[in-house]
Amino acid sequence: MISIAERHQYILNKIQVNGSLDVQGLCKELDVSSVTIRKDLKLLEDKNLLYRTHGGATLNNPYTVDRPVNEKEHLQSDEKMRIGALGAELIEDNDSVIIASGTTVLALARCIRPKGNLTVITSALNVALELVHNTNIEVIQLGGLLRRSSSSVTGPYSDNVLSSVFCSKLFLGVDGIDLEFGLTTTNAFEAHLNRQMIASSQKIIVLADSTKFGKRGFGKICGIEEVDHIITDQGVSDHTIKTLESLGIKISII
Repeated sequence: MISIAERHQYILNKIQVNGSLDVQGLCKELDVSSVTIRKDLKLLEDKNLLYRTHGGATLNNPYTVDRPVNEKEHLQSDEKMRIGALGAELIEDNDSVIIASGTTVLALARCIRPKGNLTVITSALNVALELVHNTNIEVIQLGGLLRRSSSSVTGPYSDNVLSSVFCSKLFLGVDGIDLEFGLTTTNAFEAHLNRQMIASSQKIIVLADSTKFGKRGFGKICGIEEVDHIITDQGVSDHTIKTLESLGIKISII
């Protein structure tokens, strides 16, 4: 049987190559119990060498943090613009859609050029300001408590409006996509509002760059199986794509 130090080195070498690993796989490879592997992963996490996840570990921090919208807008900006442009192509003449908050859906708003009439319901102040000058678009701005970090509103005033409408599509931005845990955001109140938006929409379209995959935020929005379509970039792994497709979720890669 190999020593603890050799076992730890094996785990670190493997995670450096693969980026992530699972407990059961390590148990078979090292011929030890899952209890032993979990103790190993905890010790390595305490040394800031990896991050434990449900059933395994990852090299990258899986937990998202709340950042100001003007800071997030500069992250993966090219990818977000291409994702937004593809999302805008899904909007039809005389459509009624909901646009949630986030920098990727803001990129979507900047690409919307409807030939016919369009009704947009949004919680995001920056999205509303982007669309308000287009005479073909009727903008319904949801009310409530304005979150400075996201320039979006939350609260019962928004819930009341959403409970009385039904739209063809929801364009949803998220902070985290975890294949087991689902979609998340950093704020529990915003997650609640997103769930209300889902209940008021026929189709759920998630706009998210590849850095959001494998991440978890504080507030859970919904399970991954509730999503109809995800638009993302080429940074998503083949395993993730195959898993999403096996669940019947359409995935578009820009």
